[in-house]
Amino acid sequence: MHGLISHPVHRVALGGVTRYENGLLTVDERGAQVAFRDAALASVRVTWASPGDSVRIIKVLDAVEPRTKGPGPDGGGIFPGFVGPARPQSGGAPAHVLTGVALITAGYLPRAQEGLIDMSGPGADLSPFGSTHNLVIEFTPAAGASWEAVDVALRTGLLTLANRIAQSALGPSRSDHPPVRPSAASLPRIGAITNLQTQGTFKDVFVYGKSFARERPLPIDAHELFAGAVVSGQYGHPALKNPTYVHQNNPVATELLKRDGKDLTFVGVIISPEPVDQAAKEQISAQAAQLCADLKMDGVVLTKEGGGNADADVALKMDALDTLGIASVGLFAEMGGPDGTAPPLVVPPDRATGMVSTGNYDELVTLSAMERALGGETVDVLSAPATAPLTAPTAVIYCSLSPMGAGRLTCREVVQ
Repeated sequence: MHGLISHPVHRVALGGVTRYENGLLTVDERGAQVAFRDAALASVRVTWASPGDSVRIIKVLDAVEPRTKGPGPDGGGIFPGFVGPARPQSGGAPAHVLTGVALITAGYLPRAQEGLIDMSGPGADLSPFGSTHNLVIEFTPAAGASWEAVDVALRTGLLTLANRIAQSALGPSRSDHPPVRPSAASLPRIGAITNLQTQGTFKDVFVYGKSFARERPLPIDAHELFAGAVVSGQYGHPALKNPTYVHQNNPVATELLKRDGKDLTFVGVIISPEPVDQAAKEQISAQAAQLCADLKMDGVVLTKEGGGNADADVALKMDALDTLGIASVGLFAEMGGPDGTAPPLVVPPDRATGMVSTGNYDELVTLSAMERALGGETVDVLSAPATAPLTAPTAVIYCSLSPMGAGRLTCREVVQ
């Protein structure tokens, strides 16, 4: 297994040449626009939004971290199936990563539930992207282009640009993930199940460039995730969304990998679709649990994507694992009403009891006014100007309740 080589970004700018030097990332504005040259797009605009800026990004679609595995158009195999060839990437060269940076597409797509990111004020602490330097790509669709074609053009351009920008940092730097040591046989064998939302166009996730909707649960090396094997095309439930950036940094897999050989043996990750009907959910859950048993897992951490419907995908798997004698912990966001007193889960497990809350979807938050907005002029879900002070449910804050563990919310005991 090979690791990641990180290149931290502390300052950003637009310029005539894309360059990374001494923590400064300069992006060629015209070159960035060229990455999105497609018949479905009339134009794109690129703008930096950095921590502390009085900027609100609305209608957020996807976020990607700049990564590459080598020079050339295929990036040494990065984002297999989109940029590189659709082949496994767990071997070969490590991925070079520009940390502290995200590339974000923002604008209207049908079925996209509106999410926002504040770069300053109280909202900045709620999204993981309130603390990254964000290159925001806004777009105008071409006349007559289908929305499906616009979606494909944005995804292809975003991944292409992520590879090109990361190539500016090719060279030695700090390794974040050294080769994994053999694990002691006596340690508990722990794995992860990452559920992928698969509900059709604009609510789909891609693996090696193809929709995962009709697939069975699949074991995947964590380093495949780090190389961009899983790409988001899902725009529902912004607080609960797992953008490509989060799949690239899968927090559960990353933490288990760090602990491998110390207090556990990390067996690996199983990715699973989230079907829309109950019978398919039950079948997929049984298959995933049996796969964990075949891999001799002692415990499993489960994550999801989406709202109440996706609760069932975690709950059914937890119960299936319990039946096989395998311990499990599921990450859930609560839908407990504004005051937190309503039933928190739409579909809780019947047998299993290991659950972690990532926060309350319905809790109201107050957001400050901003000087500028990117992605649009109106927060349509609130019928409010994009720069206005807002009172909104946490549900609209992008990745604030991340069911993969990327969120910023924590809990503490209240002393009476």
